Amino acid sequence: MKNVSVTHNPPPSPFTKEGIITPPFSKERLGGIFLLTNSKGISVLFLVIAMMLMVTIGYVFSYLIPTKQKGASFPIHSIKAFYLAQSGVEFAVRYSIQMGYITPATPDLIPANLNNLDGVTRNLGDRNGRFTIDYDRLNNTLISTGVIPNGSERRVEVSNFTSFLQTEKGVILDPRNPSPCWTTTRRVARFYIRNARENSITITGFAAYWVQTGTVRTISRIDTGVVGVPPTQKFGPPNYARDRNLTPARAFNLGGNSQIINSDQAIQVIITWNNAMTTCTNIVIRFYTNTGISFTFYLDPNAVGLGSC
Repeated sequence: MKNVSVTHNPPPSPFTKEGIITPPFSKERLGGIFLLTNSKGISVLFLVIAMMLMVTIGYVFSYLIPTKQKGASFPIHSIKAFYLAQSGVEFAVRYSIQMGYITPATPDLIPANLNNLDGVTRNLGDRNGRFTIDYDRLNNTLISTGVIPNGSERRVEVSNFTSFLQTEKGVILDPRNPSPCWTTTRRVARFYIRNARENSITITGFAAYWVQTGTVRTISRIDTGVVGVPPTQKFGPPNYARDRNLTPARAFNLGGNSQIINSDQAIQVIITWNNAMTTCTNIVIRFYTNTGISFTFYLDPNAVGLGSC
């Protein structure tokens, strides 16, 4: 039997070196994990962070780009709808003239046939774009609505619409100045017209019609002048009696017998009757130029009488 000697000293530890206890790992390792001082470990860490950033940025862009494209379509549709509404106005002018809607439906020269424009619709352009027009006779206003389905809707309103129908040659009731009104109730009326043509015109005569009650009145005076300058008298006695046919013209007989209106220039017109009328509605004035062109203006198309200035 082998003799076994017993001592009180344990065998040397494999983790001791020259009397100093060393951990069971090599240099630059801690429990199997590389320390940050290891250049390869830092590279891997930065690579992981960079990949996470790229994934995050990619996700954000994938969300924003479709949203931006969808948002950009709204102003485009709005512009298209606006042009459709404008097309509706142009269509209404041509359509009214071609269909004879400007022909007076009654002896009082009220263009009631314009109500036939209500609800007229036409499809135009892509995405089934369309316009719908309506005529507000009470306010003599055309309303044109342009629509891009599931996109946008725009409206264009044209006041004094009848002036565009009767004066398609380019002289209109001036929208930049006050509407026709009485400066003296049922005796002196004032309104403004503007030359929207590219060339000047010279008006040399007029014709007029109105509906009144009471003693028959006549036009005794007409004054005209460029806005900002005191008007001068262009017509005086003998007085003018109303003419349902608005023809022939009565020539101006004072103030040089004419009124020049340059391109984009507005003039003030003041018409005076020889006395006040009990009621007066449906006032229509037609001016004639020296070349025979005429321009007609409905001062009271809704037949309710002019307001006070």
